[in-house]
Amino acid sequence: MSASTDLESMFDLSPVSLWLEDYSGLKDLFDQWRLAGVTDLAAHLAADPARIRDCMACYKVLRVNQHTLTLFGARSQDHLLAALDQVFRDDMADCVMHELEQLWQGALSVENQTVNYTLDGRRLDVQVRLRILPGHEDRWGRVLVSLDDITARVAAYRERTEAERYARGLFNHSPVSLWVEDFSAVKKLLDEIRQRGITDFTTFIKVHPEFVTRCMQEIRVIDVNRETLRMFGAADTADLLRNIPRVFRDEMQDSFADQLQDLWNNKTSQQREVVNYSLAGDPINIHMQFTVLQHHLQTWDLVLVSLVDITARKKAEAYLEYLGRHDVLTQLCNRAFYTEELHRLARKGPWPVSVVAIDLNGLKRVNDEDGHAAGDALLRRVGEVLTQAVDAPGWPARIGGDEFAVLLPATDERGAAGMRDRIVSLLDLNNQFHAGQSGHVVHLAIGVATCGSGDQLEAALQRADRAMYEDKARHYASSVA
Repeated sequence: MSASTDLESMFDLSPVSLWLEDYSGLKDLFDQWRLAGVTDLAAHLAADPARIRDCMACYKVLRVNQHTLTLFGARSQDHLLAALDQVFRDDMADCVMHELEQLWQGALSVENQTVNYTLDGRRLDVQVRLRILPGHEDRWGRVLVSLDDITARVAAYRERTEAERYARGLFNHSPVSLWVEDFSAVKKLLDEIRQRGITDFTTFIKVHPEFVTRCMQEIRVIDVNRETLRMFGAADTADLLRNIPRVFRDEMQDSFADQLQDLWNNKTSQQREVVNYSLAGDPINIHMQFTVLQHHLQTWDLVLVSLVDITARKKAEAYLEYLGRHDVLTQLCNRAFYTEELHRLARKGPWPVSVVAIDLNGLKRVNDEDGHAAGDALLRRVGEVLTQAVDAPGWPARIGGDEFAVLLPATDERGAAGMRDRIVSLLDLNNQFHAGQSGHVVHLAIGVATCGSGDQLEAALQRADRAMYEDKARHYASSVA
């Protein structure tokens, strides 16, 4: 068998699609354009996309091998060549630009990825390698082209790209703040202290609080989403990352210490409520969920953290709690809180405890003569006076319609008397301030008592009430006189 016959057999039996083509027509077209003054082929083709079709029409297929016929579903070479308009069509024109530019610039060997179509209409992604054969460099009369079918690979890549795009879209447009972080350095620090024989981690971080700070500094933020930037008031991701110490500070030190304690105990999925800060300095109450992703449990190098802003909920809870413990009209503590505090003081003190019982004189008359709005104004004024008069650990309460009380832990008779004098003094100032406005003068009946232990507290309350009623009787007696 001759060498020529061997080459023929190799061409026909090759497991790769091979095409022997004549590009001399393309060479002639390029020469015409150069003579016409074309120097930038890309701009020339972009000016009239039909010129790409003209280039493709210059390709002349001389021969294909058996693998080519099988790949494109052709019965014979004649069948394939008669249907090349079905093979080279549609988006192939967009892909061939790179190939044309390389040939224009004098390349003798070109590699490109393009699209062909089988005769039954299936789309083929192919890797093209063409070589102008030796001896044909001047006229491009013989060009060997090989095609590798990479349809499955391109489809897999496209599917992976789409999955990544979808995941990125979910991440970026999530309505909660998402952080992707790397905790691998934190894990190394924890592993190091384990190797040193530390077993009581709680005591260790109490003795070495700087370890908690160091672990916080070793967290690497990989990415954040748009909601994160909005929540923290950052212009962009770089702006946020530059200012991380302004976001995680103050109370966050204690919260992160608890988080480290859980990580020490191999709790790699956590949730807790924490406080962060916006770049403007505003506190943000947050519900945090922290998860080391499943395939990264050995290294902690990929962690997903979600943050939900619960500031509004916290404010609502605080307000509801406030309403449950305070009188809306006077802003003083209410009877429920007063009763709860009495029970606490009876059990624990601190002793002595003094009680100031107070009653607003003449409230019914004002309500009857001037209406409840006028009576409410008097009650609010009592609230103002008692709020100004009483400092912690004492506190005032409205315990009935016109009844008030002040509980004074760790206060003896002298302190209780001083509190009574302070209330009377501030009440005089309040009456002077309001003298020209409503015409109503606030009169309070006040009784004071002190006890030294829990079993005497109820008796002290009764003594304070009796003293208050005696003061009330004196007020009404003097008014009649």
